[in-house]
Amino acid sequence: MATASWCARRGWPVHPLAPGRKTPAANCASCRATRHSPTQCPCLAADRWCHGFHAATLDQRRISQWWGSRPDFGVAVACGPASLVVIDIDAHQTQPPSRDRILPGIPIADHVDLTGLANGFHTLAVLAALRGQPCPADDQATLRVRTPSGGLHVWYRASDNRRWQCSSGSSSSRALAWQVDVRAHGGYIVAPGTTTEHGTYTVLGDTREPALLPGWLAQELERTGHLPAPHIPAPRPVPPRAQQAVLAAGGGGDRIQRLLTAVLAPVHACGEVSEGAGFSDTLNRAAYTLGGLVAAGRLPEGEAARLLTHTAIAARPGQERRIELIISSGLAAGLKHPLHPHGGRP
Repeated sequence: MATASWCARRGWPVHPLAPGRKTPAANCASCRATRHSPTQCPCLAADRWCHGFHAATLDQRRISQWWGSRPDFGVAVACGPASLVVIDIDAHQTQPPSRDRILPGIPIADHVDLTGLANGFHTLAVLAALRGQPCPADDQATLRVRTPSGGLHVWYRASDNRRWQCSSGSSSSRALAWQVDVRAHGGYIVAPGTTTEHGTYTVLGDTREPALLPGWLAQELERTGHLPAPHIPAPRPVPPRAQQAVLAAGGGGDRIQRLLTAVLAPVHACGEVSEGAGFSDTLNRAAYTLGGLVAAGRLPEGEAARLLTHTAIAARPGQERRIELIISSGLAAGLKHPLHPHGGRP
């Protein structure tokens, strides 16, 4: 409770972690039994901690209630609402990937000897050296937290209103460096002082506050796709596989294909704008509409789910569980109301 309260006083919304783990505390029985999106869930208003970082709070009364009843809970901070960008450096003993994925966007020639490059500390140090900057892992001016696995969390404060995006260092799309993850909007970070079954997240040095995100690091994050594009793209064409599925389900031809394009386009567009810009509602509406097409016999249910999942994950990578819940709920609701392309819903 002391850790959660300390974080909240600094303006960092907190939510509980499962005892001894670094994953969010389990949802209530009702949420586990019925799939739905966090935006449609009444649990937060009822002072429950369901849906992970979506439930994060600064309310000291709620914090006292949660950790007072469950002192074994760990503490996590929702990075986006806290305006935090945390560089999560891993030290896993794994084989490095191909050269083009060690520092995305920076080619490493074949003649460069990579012997000894083994983890995120190394790749981040190389990136900093290339830019003529000190490595964030050595930045004593900001809050740094040693993880039980030997990694390091380097906490920074966003210097403006830009909504930096999360990423995984192993991602083939958005990534800063191999074995270097980024925790920002749409993610959370384990609070210092939290203990799991593997050990305690321990602060290094005397600094307890995040420094401003260094300008050079902000440029690297922007270069590697950690900011949403300032525009919304035109609707993407329906994939050929979906067109074939529509025809196999009974035709509708161009009319249904245009409808699919129009329905999926706003979901795809969410990948080009800020996290939190109505993604849950947009995906839910798309799922509801496709559920209506399924109910009308115009589209196979499995294909509708695959189309929605593929488009949504492309827009919000790393949020597979959340996406699954939203799609399931929206499809289930749409299946009750058949949608006929000629005349709409009855």
